[in-house]
Amino acid sequence: MSMTSPPLHVGNHHTSPPLLHSTTTNNHIKLVKTCHLPRQLKTLTGASHSDHTQTTLSNSKLPEQLYNNNLYQWNTIISRHTNNDLYHDAILAFYHFLQTDHAPDNFTLPCVIKACVGISNLKCGLVVQGMAVKTGLISDVYVGNSLVAMYGKFGIVEDAVKVFDIMPQRNLVTWNSLISVFSDNGWFRESIDLFMELLVSGDELIVPDVATLVTLLPVCAAEKDVWFGRMIHSLGVKLGLCQDLKVQNALMDMYVKCGYMLEAGKVLDRNENKDVVSWNSVILGRSREGDAEQAFQLLHDMQIGSDGVKPDRVTILNVLKVCLHRSQLLRVKELHGYSIRHGIEADQLVANAFVAAYAKCECGSSLRLAENVFKMMNNMPLSSWNSLISGFAQNGNPLKAMDSFVKMTSLGFKPDWYSIGSLLLACTELKLLQYGKEAHGFVIRNGLETDLHIGNSILSFYTQCDKPLSAKIIFDGLENKNLVSWNAMITGYSQKKQPLEALNLFRMMVYSGIQPYEIAVTSVLNACTQLSALRLGQSVHCYTLKKNLTRDVYVNSSIIDMYSKTGCVNASQKVFNQSDKNHIGLWTVLITAYGIHGDGKEAMKLFYEMQDSNMNMKPDDFTFIGILMACNHGGLVKEGLRFFNEMQTVHGVKPKLEHYACLIDMLGRARRFDDAMMLINEMPEEPDARIWSSLLSSCRVHGNMELGKKVADKLLQLEPYKAENYVLSSNLFASFGRWDDVRIMRQRMKKLGLKKEVGYSWIELEGKVYNFFAGDNILPDINDMWRKLENDITRYGYKPDTKCVLHELTEDEKVDILRGHSEKLAVSFGLLRACKGRTLRIYKNLRICEDCHNAIKLVSKAGDREIIVRDNKRFHRFRHGRCSCADYW
Repeated sequence: MSMTSPPLHVGNHHTSPPLLHSTTTNNHIKLVKTCHLPRQLKTLTGASHSDHTQTTLSNSKLPEQLYNNNLYQWNTIISRHTNNDLYHDAILAFYHFLQTDHAPDNFTLPCVIKACVGISNLKCGLVVQGMAVKTGLISDVYVGNSLVAMYGKFGIVEDAVKVFDIMPQRNLVTWNSLISVFSDNGWFRESIDLFMELLVSGDELIVPDVATLVTLLPVCAAEKDVWFGRMIHSLGVKLGLCQDLKVQNALMDMYVKCGYMLEAGKVLDRNENKDVVSWNSVILGRSREGDAEQAFQLLHDMQIGSDGVKPDRVTILNVLKVCLHRSQLLRVKELHGYSIRHGIEADQLVANAFVAAYAKCECGSSLRLAENVFKMMNNMPLSSWNSLISGFAQNGNPLKAMDSFVKMTSLGFKPDWYSIGSLLLACTELKLLQYGKEAHGFVIRNGLETDLHIGNSILSFYTQCDKPLSAKIIFDGLENKNLVSWNAMITGYSQKKQPLEALNLFRMMVYSGIQPYEIAVTSVLNACTQLSALRLGQSVHCYTLKKNLTRDVYVNSSIIDMYSKTGCVNASQKVFNQSDKNHIGLWTVLITAYGIHGDGKEAMKLFYEMQDSNMNMKPDDFTFIGILMACNHGGLVKEGLRFFNEMQTVHGVKPKLEHYACLIDMLGRARRFDDAMMLINEMPEEPDARIWSSLLSSCRVHGNMELGKKVADKLLQLEPYKAENYVLSSNLFASFGRWDDVRIMRQRMKKLGLKKEVGYSWIELEGKVYNFFAGDNILPDINDMWRKLENDITRYGYKPDTKCVLHELTEDEKVDILRGHSEKLAVSFGLLRACKGRTLRIYKNLRICEDCHNAIKLVSKAGDREIIVRDNKRFHRFRHGRCSCADYW
């Protein structure tokens, strides 16, 4: 049925269509006999899908005991069959009736028309309509009402309107019937227009009744037209119809679907005759809003109410929809107990809902309960398997999800798009590329690749399994990409450190007319952070303000993080000040921001302010990583140790490897190697490579060869195929002049095919990013500029620190290498191209060396310029010959 309305005329002067042209006669019986309608009725009804009716009509003759029945008796027989949904029997009785000398009247035909609708036979209904035209009954209001309803049931709205227009008389049922036809066929606006025409028709005898309101209120709900719904409500109050239970239930349903829960609650409170439908409507509304507290409160009120209404299967299903977190596990158990006591659990839909609800509670015990409910089911349909597999896949048990999937298919169930989506999620969690490819093959063989949900699942699978090219092929092949498709691809690029691809795809998304929302924006902000692209990050920030996305805590956190990691911690503070500060994540990201900028005292101030604020925020494990990092970079060892102890004793947060890594790095930087080793020995789990790597770096900086060699051995045992570990070990030996050991490390790297990561720096100027690699000689002006700067800073005491060149070379050769360090080239380029007084922001992929640190510090003084350098550890803000790290890094 097309939703596009044709030109309609609902009025008193519509030209009658030829089919409906009325012919009057004085002998209805003769007309019925001579127009062969009985034979047509027999033929059409016999062609229906009922073998019983076909045989009966073909072989039966009129029973003698019925031949002498009068018209009243025939009408009683036909109407009784129709009212009891025995539609074929009703038409059989009408066929027999037509063999008598009686003519149908305005009671007979409406019953037969209803029976034609009941057997879904439009041609049979048209035969009866033809009979009504021939006998003149087409002008009868009851016959006309039946025809309007018939055309509406078959979706032929235009013909229903034609019948309505030619009716010489109309009653309230006529208007209600056509309003219902419009509503049932999705012509909502026409329903409202027709109702307005009813109100202004001027017929004082036709007043809207309960049926009118109950038909119109769902229209308001479908159109989200709460203004018109309130008008209907007011009319109902004025006409005294709002005491009717059906009207009250329809009002609550309308308000709920329009999102006006307060009004729906008021109608419920005023309802003195509540039934289970009344309660279910409002409970469903609260569940859709995710308001678990109110949903369960309504359930409680329902059970203790004086009206004696008890929850049914629909109530249980509505409440279970809001049970999405482990905090709801106890309530799910209570609902389960109630369902068992009242025999509701046996219902298949209810059992499925409990499997899904337990699975969503995200804990081991709830998954076991989901499995128990599943095993207790008599018949396990595909939907139940899907709920169980999805629960395992989404809640940290992908292996069990795959086992259940295999068992399901072995029992003969054919997976659908939902099953495949859960299987792909399990493969994604386990990074099982081969199994995921097999699932992809199954999708192609069974023609499921056109399903957008499946396409998005495959896209996410390849993205998370580090196959961006395969993911891009799937993405390009999706015909109707939705927001999820774009989000999955952009997020995948961002998470896999491909920021340029993420930004380009984001631009394509915007140009395609699809508005990015929170997920895409947070991913592209992360891409800006990886590139240290401040100007681009500011553009994305402006976009979030225009689209009112900054209310989202994750978007706000990403903005704060972007500014901090592009060297603008003051901008991070401003964004934080303008936020609601009602989420621990916002505090954590700002504490971490001050930490990587070396401002440990400001980070500590925020940490205490967070707990003393009206929000009463409690630090979590991520907050403690941030504050320990801040103490580490700020050299606040005493404070860091105190925070680590309070973390367990005061806040009840169990330390993880990340916390131990921060603390051991902090102790190593402070030359407290004995304390660091003691902590390593007391750790509840084995230290990972990150811990040994940071300790090895501290051993090199502070010249602890004895411990450094032991740590290097440990590190190379844990990660023998990582080039960075050999470079760290080689640097340790080189700092002590042990060139034989250096050569051994380099030979081992060569044998394993490992290559040292090339050091490079970049600077953003006027929206463009310029990269510089160590030893670049592309622009002679840059080298000349650095020599000029070197002369200037020599007056302030600069001397090249050749100890930073860990190669067996002459002093002059080492000085030349120092001059070619990428951060110095980037600074020189920035001073050449940037306008006077502008802050230079340099970014480096490796740790800045001591010589570059000292040199840039003096350049900031000689050139009266603020220079911010971000290396792979932290930020250095150089100003007036000083660094924010206070030479502690």
